[in-house]
Amino acid sequence: MIEDLTRVTTGEVRLSYVHLFKPYALQPGQEEKFSCTVLVPKTDAATMGRINAAIEAAKAKGVSDKWNGVKPPVLSTPVYDGDGVRPSDGMPFGPECKGHWVFTASAKTDYPPEVVGADGSPIINQSEIYSGIYAYVNVNFFPYTFGSKKGVGCGLGPVMKRRDGEPLSSGSVSAAQVFGGAPQPQQYAAQPQQQYVQPQQQYVQQQYVQPQQQYVQQYTAQVNPITGLPN
Repeated sequence: MIEDLTRVTTGEVRLSYVHLFKPYALQPGQEEKFSCTVLVPKTDAATMGRINAAIEAAKAKGVSDKWNGVKPPVLSTPVYDGDGVRPSDGMPFGPECKGHWVFTASAKTDYPPEVVGADGSPIINQSEIYSGIYAYVNVNFFPYTFGSKKGVGCGLGPVMKRRDGEPLSSGSVSAAQVFGGAPQPQQYAAQPQQQYVQPQQQYVQQQYVQPQQQYVQQYTAQVNPITGLPN
Protein backbone atom coordinates (compact mmCIF):
# COMPACT_ATOMS: atom_id res chain seq x y z
CA MET A 1 0.00 0.00 0.00
CA ILE A 2 1.15 3.54 -0.73
CA GLU A 3 0.60 4.44 2.94
CA ASP A 4 3.34 1.98 3.93
CA LEU A 5 5.72 3.42 1.34
CA THR A 6 5.56 6.82 3.00
CA ARG A 7 6.84 5.49 6.35
CA VAL A 8 10.57 5.12 7.12
CA THR A 9 12.63 3.95 10.06
CA THR A 10 16.03 5.60 9.91
CA GLY A 11 19.43 4.21 10.65
CA GLU A 12 21.32 5.84 13.50
CA VAL A 13 20.74 9.58 13.36
CA ARG A 14 21.45 12.47 15.68
CA LEU A 15 18.63 14.49 17.21
CA SER A 16 18.52 18.22 17.78
CA TYR A 17 15.85 20.64 19.08
CA VAL A 18 14.28 17.74 20.96
CA HIS A 19 10.73 18.16 22.30
CA LEU A 20 9.54 14.58 22.73
CA PHE A 21 7.88 14.75 26.15
CA LYS A 22 6.34 18.23 26.10
CA PRO A 23 4.82 19.88 23.04
CA TYR A 24 6.45 23.08 21.88
CA ALA A 25 5.70 26.01 19.58
CA LEU A 26 8.45 28.09 18.05
CA GLN A 27 6.41 31.28 18.11
CA PRO A 28 3.52 32.47 20.29
CA GLY A 29 0.19 31.58 18.75
CA GLN A 30 1.50 28.62 16.79
CA GLU A 31 0.14 25.14 17.42
CA GLU A 32 2.25 23.28 19.97
CA LYS A 33 3.60 19.92 18.78
CA PHE A 34 6.00 17.18 19.79
CA SER A 35 9.02 17.49 17.53
CA CYS A 36 12.71 16.95 16.88
CA THR A 37 15.18 17.77 14.14
CA VAL A 38 16.77 14.71 12.57
CA LEU A 39 20.36 14.77 11.28
CA VAL A 40 21.04 11.95 8.83
CA PRO A 41 24.75 11.39 8.02
CA LYS A 42 25.41 11.76 4.30
CA THR A 43 27.35 8.53 4.54
CA ASP A 44 24.09 6.69 5.29
CA ALA A 45 22.95 6.28 1.71
CA ALA A 46 20.52 3.49 2.62
CA THR A 47 18.48 5.69 4.97
CA MET A 48 18.41 8.57 2.49
CA GLY A 49 17.34 6.20 -0.25
CA ARG A 50 14.33 5.13 1.81
CA ILE A 51 13.52 8.75 2.69
CA ASN A 52 13.62 9.90 -0.93
CA ALA A 53 11.39 7.00 -1.95
CA ALA A 54 8.93 7.88 0.85
CA ILE A 55 8.82 11.51 -0.29
CA GLU A 56 8.02 10.43 -3.85
CA ALA A 57 5.27 8.16 -2.52
CA ALA A 58 3.85 11.10 -0.56
CA LYS A 59 3.84 13.20 -3.73
CA ALA A 60 1.93 10.48 -5.55
CA LYS A 61 -0.56 10.35 -2.71
CA GLY A 62 -0.94 14.12 -2.90
CA VAL A 63 -1.79 13.99 -6.60
CA SER A 64 -4.49 11.38 -6.00
CA ASP A 65 -5.89 12.69 -2.71
CA LYS A 66 -4.91 16.34 -2.18
CA TRP A 67 -4.04 18.16 -5.39
CA ASN A 68 -6.93 17.28 -7.71
CA GLY A 69 -4.91 14.91 -9.85
CA VAL A 70 -2.24 17.48 -10.68
CA LYS A 71 1.30 17.58 -9.36
CA PRO A 72 2.11 21.21 -8.46
CA PRO A 73 5.12 22.63 -10.34
CA VAL A 74 6.61 23.86 -7.06
CA LEU A 75 6.49 21.59 -4.03
CA SER A 76 7.97 22.28 -0.60
CA THR A 77 9.85 19.25 0.74
CA PRO A 78 11.12 18.82 4.32
CA VAL A 79 14.72 17.64 3.76
CA TYR A 80 17.59 20.15 3.51
CA ASP A 81 21.33 20.02 2.98
CA GLY A 82 23.08 20.69 6.31
CA ASP A 83 26.07 22.08 4.40
CA GLY A 84 23.81 24.75 2.89
CA VAL A 85 21.64 27.45 4.42
CA ARG A 86 18.43 27.40 6.42
CA PRO A 87 15.32 28.13 4.33
CA SER A 88 13.84 30.26 7.10
CA ASP A 89 16.47 32.99 7.18
CA GLY A 90 19.18 32.12 4.66
CA MET A 91 21.78 31.66 7.40
CA PRO A 92 24.09 28.60 7.49
CA PHE A 93 22.95 25.59 9.46
CA GLY A 94 24.71 24.99 12.77
CA PRO A 95 28.05 23.16 12.81
CA GLU A 96 26.37 19.96 14.03
CA CYS A 97 24.51 19.81 10.70
CA LYS A 98 27.62 19.75 8.54
CA GLY A 99 27.89 16.50 6.59
CA HIS A 100 24.22 15.66 7.25
CA TRP A 101 20.80 15.83 5.67
CA VAL A 102 18.43 17.73 7.95
CA PHE A 103 14.67 17.58 8.47
CA THR A 104 12.18 18.19 11.25
CA ALA A 105 9.48 15.69 12.22
CA SER A 106 6.52 16.58 14.40
CA ALA A 107 3.36 15.09 15.90
CA LYS A 108 0.17 16.69 17.19
CA THR A 109 -0.50 16.67 20.92
CA ASP A 110 -3.06 13.86 20.41
CA TYR A 111 -0.28 11.55 19.22
CA PRO A 112 2.73 11.78 21.56
CA PRO A 113 5.62 9.70 20.23
CA GLU A 114 6.74 6.60 22.09
CA VAL A 115 10.27 7.06 23.40
CA VAL A 116 12.18 3.88 24.26
CA GLY A 117 15.70 2.81 25.11
CA ALA A 118 17.96 0.48 23.16
CA ASP A 119 16.31 -2.50 24.88
CA GLY A 120 12.84 -1.35 23.79
CA SER A 121 11.64 -0.37 27.28
CA PRO A 122 9.99 3.04 27.71
CA ILE A 123 12.24 5.85 28.90
CA ILE A 124 10.76 7.37 32.03
CA ASN A 125 13.59 9.70 33.04
CA GLN A 126 13.14 12.62 30.67
CA SER A 127 16.68 13.87 31.31
CA GLU A 128 17.94 10.91 29.24
CA ILE A 129 16.50 12.53 26.12
CA TYR A 130 18.23 15.73 25.02
CA SER A 131 19.56 17.46 21.92
CA GLY A 132 22.65 15.55 20.85
CA ILE A 133 21.64 11.92 21.48
CA TYR A 134 21.81 9.25 18.75
CA ALA A 135 18.64 7.35 17.92
CA TYR A 136 16.52 5.48 15.45
CA VAL A 137 13.43 7.44 14.40
CA ASN A 138 10.29 6.30 12.64
CA VAL A 139 8.80 9.02 10.41
CA ASN A 140 5.93 9.30 7.97
CA PHE A 141 5.92 11.65 4.96
CA PHE A 142 2.57 13.07 3.90
CA PRO A 143 1.20 15.55 1.34
CA TYR A 144 -0.47 18.77 2.48
CA THR A 145 -2.20 21.88 1.22
CA PHE A 146 -1.96 24.98 3.39
CA GLY A 147 -3.57 27.97 1.77
CA SER A 148 -1.91 28.34 -1.61
CA LYS A 149 1.13 26.35 -0.49
CA LYS A 150 1.47 22.67 -1.32
CA GLY A 151 4.16 20.31 -0.20
CA VAL A 152 5.29 17.25 1.73
CA GLY A 153 5.52 17.24 5.50
CA CYS A 154 7.04 14.82 7.99
CA GLY A 155 5.20 13.19 10.87
CA LEU A 156 7.00 11.92 13.96
CA GLY A 157 6.56 8.34 15.15
CA PRO A 158 8.36 6.23 17.79
CA VAL A 159 11.92 7.10 18.81
CA MET A 160 14.53 4.63 20.08
CA LYS A 161 17.54 6.10 21.84
CA ARG A 162 20.71 4.27 20.80
CA ARG A 163 23.43 6.08 22.72
CA ASP A 164 24.41 9.33 24.35
CA GLY A 165 26.16 12.13 22.51
CA GLU A 166 27.65 15.51 23.23
CA PRO A 167 24.76 17.80 24.21
CA LEU A 168 23.95 20.42 21.62
CA SER A 169 23.38 23.99 22.65
CA SER A 170 19.85 25.26 22.19
CA GLY A 171 21.15 28.78 21.66
CA SER A 172 20.24 29.88 25.15
CA VAL A 173 22.75 31.43 27.53
CA SER A 174 23.12 31.30 31.29
CA ALA A 175 22.88 34.20 33.71
CA ALA A 176 26.58 33.84 34.48
CA GLN A 177 27.42 34.21 30.79
CA VAL A 178 25.31 37.32 30.49
CA PHE A 179 26.06 39.03 33.77
CA GLY A 180 29.48 37.60 34.62
CA GLY A 181 28.42 36.16 37.95
CA ALA A 182 25.83 36.96 40.54
CA PRO A 183 24.45 40.41 39.85
CA GLN A 184 25.17 42.90 42.60
CA PRO A 185 22.28 44.85 43.99
CA GLN A 186 22.25 48.35 42.69
CA GLN A 187 22.91 50.87 45.37
CA TYR A 188 21.07 54.06 45.20
CA ALA A 189 22.38 57.19 46.92
CA ALA A 190 20.05 58.33 49.60
CA GLN A 191 18.05 61.22 48.40
CA PRO A 192 17.91 64.01 50.90
CA GLN A 193 14.44 64.60 52.08
CA GLN A 194 13.08 67.88 51.09
CA GLN A 195 12.02 69.72 54.12
CA TYR A 196 9.09 71.83 53.47
CA VAL A 197 9.15 74.61 56.00
CA GLN A 198 5.78 76.12 56.47
CA PRO A 199 6.47 79.75 56.78
CA GLN A 200 5.00 81.06 59.90
CA GLN A 201 2.59 83.70 59.10
CA GLN A 202 3.61 86.52 61.12
CA TYR A 203 0.68 88.51 61.84
CA VAL A 204 1.83 91.96 62.63
CA GLN A 205 -0.62 93.50 64.89
CA GLN A 206 -1.51 96.71 63.41
CA GLN A 207 -1.41 99.21 66.06
CA TYR A 208 -3.92 101.77 65.41
CA VAL A 209 -2.81 104.81 67.30
CA GLN A 210 -5.76 106.89 68.22
CA PRO A 211 -4.52 110.35 67.75
CA GLN A 212 -4.95 112.36 70.83
CA GLN A 213 -7.32 115.08 70.20
CA GLN A 214 -5.55 118.13 71.10
CA TYR A 215 -7.99 120.70 72.10
CA VAL A 216 -6.45 123.96 71.27
CA GLN A 217 -7.79 126.66 73.32
CA GLN A 218 -9.33 129.01 70.86
CA TYR A 219 -9.18 131.93 73.10
CA THR A 220 -5.86 132.98 74.29
CA ALA A 221 -7.16 135.87 76.35
CA GLN A 222 -7.13 135.50 80.07
CA VAL A 223 -10.60 135.09 81.59
CA ASN A 224 -11.53 136.61 84.88
CA PRO A 225 -12.49 133.66 87.01
CA ILE A 226 -14.95 135.84 88.94
CA THR A 227 -16.74 137.72 86.24
CA GLY A 228 -16.19 135.34 83.41
CA LEU A 229 -15.26 138.24 81.24
CA PRO A 230 -12.03 138.88 79.50
CA ASN A 231 -9.66 141.03 81.37
